[in-house]
Amino acid sequence: MTGFATIGVAGAGAWGLALANAAAAAGRSVVIWGRDPGALATLARTRQSPHLPGVGLASAASPSGDVAALAAAEAILLVVPAQATRETAARLAASLSPRPLIVCAKGVERGGGHFMTEVVAEAAPGWPAAVLSGPSFAADVAAGLPTAVTLASLDEALARELAAALSGPNLRLYHSTDPRGVEIGGAAKNVLAIACGVASGLGLGASAGAALIARGFAEVRRFAAAFGAQPATLMGLSGLGDLVLTCSTPQSRNFAFGQALGLGASVAEAGAGKLVEGALTAAALMQMARQRSIEMPISAAVEALLDGRISPAETVAGLLARPLKGEDEAPAL
Repeated sequence: MTGFATIGVAGAGAWGLALANAAAAAGRSVVIWGRDPGALATLARTRQSPHLPGVGLASAASPSGDVAALAAAEAILLVVPAQATRETAARLAASLSPRPLIVCAKGVERGGGHFMTEVVAEAAPGWPAAVLSGPSFAADVAAGLPTAVTLASLDEALARELAAALSGPNLRLYHSTDPRGVEIGGAAKNVLAIACGVASGLGLGASAGAALIARGFAEVRRFAAAFGAQPATLMGLSGLGDLVLTCSTPQSRNFAFGQALGLGASVAEAGAGKLVEGALTAAALMQMARQRSIEMPISAAVEALLDGRISPAETVAGLLARPLKGEDEAPAL
């Protein structure tokens, strides 16, 4: 067995529990902590969660409502929404000694426009940061369906060891030294998935969806290059792989949200009761793009749609009306 015999999971939502089961399948002992002690006590007793209906919690996973329980973990998966990452990382840092913290959120912090590893560096100084991302749905991972993702850290040895510790029979982790590229791919694809969902809801067909994915990928690559990410990262699981998955099926909450908008729902109606990371990330992503003069017309159209400045039909029509250029220079469709 490699290092990291005990893995902590901070966050008891669907993705946190799915990763807990995956870590247990990889032979790790797992400690799960969440904000609601009552819900964690119920989870410990029933081994079931409404977040993952029909999927039992692995016997090697121990839920607790006490953050101190994570002291037994040699590394912690931080599995909370992007906008809760700073607060949760700070709480962990105030309660525990430093250890590797693996961010599993896919987004950009609103307001300051910080990437998740930057948030961890500020909120939990001295904690080695890594990021986990890739084409994956919680239900698939929890059910033990084959899935491959990327784990990245600037410390190659740490990335390699964590990837080995968390890889099991059905979840394969590839290691990377490009956390910036991995987190950009994870954040931007959620915004683009909203656009693809809108096109689906409007009944524009698979060809329009494919065009949005292809030109959206060009946006992600421009954005990533401006922030020093490695091109190869964007061509991999956490870039193109995650983009294709998220932009292709209503199983993606971001796609389903956009699809509902295309079918006529309001932003409030489409997002009711759901965590739609792309809707929370769009404005921050575009703020960062404008600061560096990066053309991202599809992402900008999603931002305008969410702000109520354009309709779903105008979102796609405006992209199709853009000036014709060569494909290698065109910033949109």
